[in-house]
Amino acid sequence: MTDVSPASHDRPLNGRVALVTGSTSGIGLGVAEALAREGATIVLNGLGNPDAIEATRKDIARRHGVAAHYHGADLSKAEAVAEMIAFAHERVGGVDILVNNAGIQFVAPVEEFPAAKWDAIIAINLSSAFHAIRAALPAMKTKGYGRIVTIASAHGLVGSPFKSAYVAAKHGVLGLTKVVALEAAETNVTCNAICPGYVWTPLVEKQIEEQALAHKIPREQVITDVLLKAQPNKRFATVEEIGALVAFLSSPAAQSITGAALPVDGGWTAH
Repeated sequence: MTDVSPASHDRPLNGRVALVTGSTSGIGLGVAEALAREGATIVLNGLGNPDAIEATRKDIARRHGVAAHYHGADLSKAEAVAEMIAFAHERVGGVDILVNNAGIQFVAPVEEFPAAKWDAIIAINLSSAFHAIRAALPAMKTKGYGRIVTIASAHGLVGSPFKSAYVAAKHGVLGLTKVVALEAAETNVTCNAICPGYVWTPLVEKQIEEQALAHKIPREQVITDVLLKAQPNKRFATVEEIGALVAFLSSPAAQSITGAALPVDGGWTAH
């Protein structure tokens, strides 16, 4: 509980604990920032340099006046996910807000898709969400408050060639979301999914440069003709936009929103 300054009492997530998987960078870090800004205690999880992760943890705590912790669970292992939820219970009294954000990607035709890559993507993108929900849900029901938000994808709503494992996992996440929402409907625990299109992150910036070199076209053309080809608004969503939506879904104001798959895709899935 170090590095904590007095928090404002008008923040809607004051007194809540939020665990965000894959939150040491990118979308997950943006979500953690948004939840901390609204007053939630944060449990980070993800990969990266230990010193950089510790600096991020301290920075979130200092700037937002909340407690911030870190657990380095390997989300491909069910027992590690359970240990992460147990850590949150022991250290900060439980998980009120669970954000399943961690994900990996691999692209190849179905007949060439390595079985090991399939297994890894299903484990991280789908099974880890199941294991985390399974471990966190009983205490949420007992407490009478819980918010589960999974960062799915536009690929949970539509398919794309060469992404069989990713598309299958994201479709599976939406099915899991609906089942949990129905099972928890009378307990003040909600379960929703957010389905972003392309979101501006350092990884996307790297992808733009790689695609520009590979196709020998300007980076602006990569953005409009390759990455954002399916997005009618021709702009990337930001991590701040995703974080703001997660913060709303995590608040008491979103009590009647459950079982939803909310696109944040610039109109991609409106086709």
